[in-house]
Amino acid sequence: MSAVAALALSAVACSDDFFETSSKTTMNSETAYSNTATAEMALIGCYDGWQRTISDEGVGIYMAAEIAADECFAGAGVGDARNYNIIDDFTMSWEPSYVNLFATDWTNYYKGIYRCNSLIANAPNIDWGTDTVAAGRITGECRAIRALLYFDLVRLFGDVPLLTAPTSDNLPRAAASEVYTVIFDDLKYAIANIPASAYNGSNLDENDGRMSKYAAEALLARAYLFYTGYYGAEHPSCTKAEAVAAINDVVENGGYDLEANYADLWMPACTEPAADSYNWNTTYAGKHYNNGAWQAGQNGISKEFVLNLKFNTTHDYNGNGDGNTFQVFLGTRNVCKAPIASGWGICVPNSRFVTRYGGDPRMASCVVDFAATGFESQADFDKCLIDSYEYTGYAIRKYAPLCFADGTRESVGFQLGEQHTNITYYIDYTVIRFADVLLMHSELNADATGINRVRARVGLPAVGYSEDALRDERARELAFEGIRYWDLLRYGKDGSYAAQQIAEMQDGVSVYNGGVKATTTFDVADFTSKKGLMQIPNSEITLSGNVLTQNAGW
Repeated sequence: MSAVAALALSAVACSDDFFETSSKTTMNSETAYSNTATAEMALIGCYDGWQRTISDEGVGIYMAAEIAADECFAGAGVGDARNYNIIDDFTMSWEPSYVNLFATDWTNYYKGIYRCNSLIANAPNIDWGTDTVAAGRITGECRAIRALLYFDLVRLFGDVPLLTAPTSDNLPRAAASEVYTVIFDDLKYAIANIPASAYNGSNLDENDGRMSKYAAEALLARAYLFYTGYYGAEHPSCTKAEAVAAINDVVENGGYDLEANYADLWMPACTEPAADSYNWNTTYAGKHYNNGAWQAGQNGISKEFVLNLKFNTTHDYNGNGDGNTFQVFLGTRNVCKAPIASGWGICVPNSRFVTRYGGDPRMASCVVDFAATGFESQADFDKCLIDSYEYTGYAIRKYAPLCFADGTRESVGFQLGEQHTNITYYIDYTVIRFADVLLMHSELNADATGINRVRARVGLPAVGYSEDALRDERARELAFEGIRYWDLLRYGKDGSYAAQQIAEMQDGVSVYNGGVKATTTFDVADFTSKKGLMQIPNSEITLSGNVLTQNAGW
């Protein structure tokens, strides 16, 4: 795995006060972890490792969660392989040969973990000078990234190999409880060592995307809620009191706030193309390109963004991976209708889910309703419907690809990066919003204050606290953000609740396959046999000499 560390640190200029014998153009094992400046560079490599869990074009945590949840069907084209349907329905009967669905993801996550382990292992040997605050901050950010990488892995696969040192050892899967020990310990270290003043809701314009003390606290609460729900017990490394204290601190001291207008949190929900030029009329509160320059919202980056996974437009097929590669998958097939560009028709919103929450004022920001926007002309039907599988008349709006009035993609109109249909997308993925923090605060404190603060933003009346009210509000507020599936899993031990809920929402829904009306099916037994966990890549099992084992049911 030494090549991974080299990738993280190569081609970085060194400062002039290095010894004469040191390279002036590249890092190596002797110089990479020598002082605070090089440690900061190594930390950027860890952020890059996290970014590549999406930009390197595996399934990705976002699409995996959306396809598996009751919000979406797999979709795709009529002639495409049915590999994503395996994730949607938890059965290999769709495509028995697809035994390595998550092979790229598995590799990317462990590459990112290797980078983090390398920095953590070398931290005691770094010459921090007198800057002990930097030592704690840099190591804290790194450990929070490692915690998030392991949290994604353990939610996807359950028991996974646990590596806490930069090694290529061939290890068996560790019990999930052991992995959570590292997750909680890493997050607690980050909380204790990243200064509250370093990154918070009041300075996001400079530090958007950094792992803050408050992001670590929100992740601690999220991990606590998932573990206790899915495994049906409290973990010895994190008590409820600790989770409550963490989420309370984010609410009371983090400096975050709700964006005034819900739609402004997602560019496709608050943007229209200018009538006479390749520019946007937008109120988007995040990073975007417009009028020949990068913009940071109307009034700076929104204080609602607690943790964003950052992307850029310099992605290419020569090893530079920093684009949002799931965006294009969410576009409808073959037809651009401004501001939504065409794509691959994946993660098709379930019409039954949309109908259930259709009266909510937030739903228009969540999904594109093609019938309501005049999309379904006969010509569009021929181009889109005939080529679409599991078409429902909806597409995800929150992270949809964008185009101008004449159908020109944003990257082409602005001449950004490679201008490539598949990879030149830059919208950041919001991992944690303050609205989610408020809802976790309500859940952990059994108090409706957070719920009602979220509801008040969109003009909904206050409610009393109950488990049902909390779950309903999370489904509405956080729809199509890659969160719903993990909520469903944690609402019942071993995914028991999720199986019934997904079946209720996805069995017997009317869709179109190639323009022909069809009905979806969902077998509870396929899901419960696997406890909602994904398929371990067979290639990894083979490479391990069968030291790795497959999840039950797969």
